[in-house]
Amino acid sequence: MNLFKRFSRYIYVILALSLGFFVVYGLSMVSEKSKGPIETVLTKAGSTVQEVEKTIILDQREGTREDKLAWFKNIRYQKEKLVHSKIILFGASDDSKKESYENIINLEDSLALTFPIIHIYQAWGEKDEQQFPIKEVNAIDEIGSVPMITWEPWVSDFNVEDFPGIPAVEQRDKGAFTQVANGLYDAFLSKWAQSAKDYGHPIYLRLGHEMNEPYRYPWGPQNVTPQEFVAGWKHVHDLFNKIGAKNIIWVWSPHTAYGYFDDYYPGNEYVDMVSTGILNFGTSTNWSKWWTFAEIFGSHYKELASYKKPMMIAEFGCLKPGGDRAKWFGDALRNFQKNYPLVNSIVFFHYSGDKTTTDKSVNWYIKDDKKVTSKIKETLKTWDASIKQPKN
Repeated sequence: MNLFKRFSRYIYVILALSLGFFVVYGLSMVSEKSKGPIETVLTKAGSTVQEVEKTIILDQREGTREDKLAWFKNIRYQKEKLVHSKIILFGASDDSKKESYENIINLEDSLALTFPIIHIYQAWGEKDEQQFPIKEVNAIDEIGSVPMITWEPWVSDFNVEDFPGIPAVEQRDKGAFTQVANGLYDAFLSKWAQSAKDYGHPIYLRLGHEMNEPYRYPWGPQNVTPQEFVAGWKHVHDLFNKIGAKNIIWVWSPHTAYGYFDDYYPGNEYVDMVSTGILNFGTSTNWSKWWTFAEIFGSHYKELASYKKPMMIAEFGCLKPGGDRAKWFGDALRNFQKNYPLVNSIVFFHYSGDKTTTDKSVNWYIKDDKKVTSKIKETLKTWDASIKQPKN
């Protein structure tokens, strides 16, 4: 950031704060007992000052962040270099506001890392928030990272009137990927693919993750056979290619615990990267126990590596109950290149109020856990320079 821009921003902050002070002071002098409109204006004035200050401070940090990712500029817009990166690329998904990603930047600060990948989740459907997330993607791009989207094929939000031939909602989940393969959702998929093409830069797209788990998602084996899943995946992939959205990095992501990987694998020409989520719930629920990273991922690594594709840990996290969380992360990252040579990206799962799998909210945040963040930083220092991200 040049000196003129930095000076201008400082002046902007000072003016905004001064304006806010005089507005608040002036209105408060009108009447100490005033309520209603004046109180509302006072509240809004205070909020405006806070928002201006927060935006400028965040903007300053994002500018610094872009400088820290200067090494990544020659990689971020080249799909093949991302897929086959020799440096292990870190990332995160978080309950940040999508327009700022401030919590992710806080996590970066605590780990002394800058994430080349920022991960978001999006469902299929006709609502505005289910269309191609251009605002989020542009926000990620503007701060120097590559967007990753876990694209969840919920089909309940489509109207029969708009998508002729789809079953009624109560029957729609059964065989949903056959409906996909038969082109019943092509109007939605084509529009999404065209927007992805228009964006023009690489996007990691993790479609229909954990398709082999029968308990959580409607596209699991309780509704969709492996053959149906593969047919639907190929149809989506081919449609994107036909439209020209070849900037997509196709990320295939089964659940390690449920096997049948080969049955669900679409084929080498349809997959760019193999991924899986590695989340240790510890004893936070009645169905879980403390599992090490090696038990969750290491015991399945060879099978997943058999596809000879670059690999990603798409969700990387550990809860507190049941064990030593700092040790869990340290053990996971120690001798990482030796243990898992095909893995070239690790994406933290960093939500403070996650209710997606449990009957209560659980907290994956590590940014304020100094024992954990210190252990991660300490372990990353032992990595070979050839796979390390350049130091912040």
